[in-house]
Amino acid sequence: MDQIIQRPADWVTVGLTAAVIILSIRSLALGRKLKRLKKSYGEFMNGTGVEGLEPIIIDIKERINGQEESYSKLKHSVEKQNEILKQRKGNVGLLRYNAFGDRGSNLSFSIAIVDDQEDGLVLSGLHSREETFVYAKPVKQGQSEYSLTPEEKQAIIQAVQSK
Repeated sequence: MDQIIQRPADWVTVGLTAAVIILSIRSLALGRKLKRLKKSYGEFMNGTGVEGLEPIIIDIKERINGQEESYSKLKHSVEKQNEILKQRKGNVGLLRYNAFGDRGSNLSFSIAIVDDQEDGLVLSGLHSREETFVYAKPVKQGQSEYSLTPEEKQAIIQAVQSK
């Protein structure tokens, strides 16, 4: 024991021996973990009839891509339908009134049919005892190039409020 390790080669040998021992222990630990992982994988895949996960993952990825494409088409279709729906002439306002004051009853009318941009038409029927006159006026943004009666304006307001 009197002999002390003094040569550098001896120190290198001791260091390498220690490194080999540490790496051997680490290798054994990793080997055990790998064995447990293989066992878990075998239990997981048991009875699936599949040799590996790769075909399953590829199939799932293809399905997801197909669903994304279908979703994109569906979204585009819904957006297109929303635009068409906004342009429909489905907002209706109806006002009945007595066009001649003291004679008759509320048999005259104004009907406004407009879309969400207030484009459409207004129909007015003026009823008297002998005749009924019907007028149609185009409406653009709630206004008409023809003068609108107060009743026609009120019918347009009702139609716009019925959104």
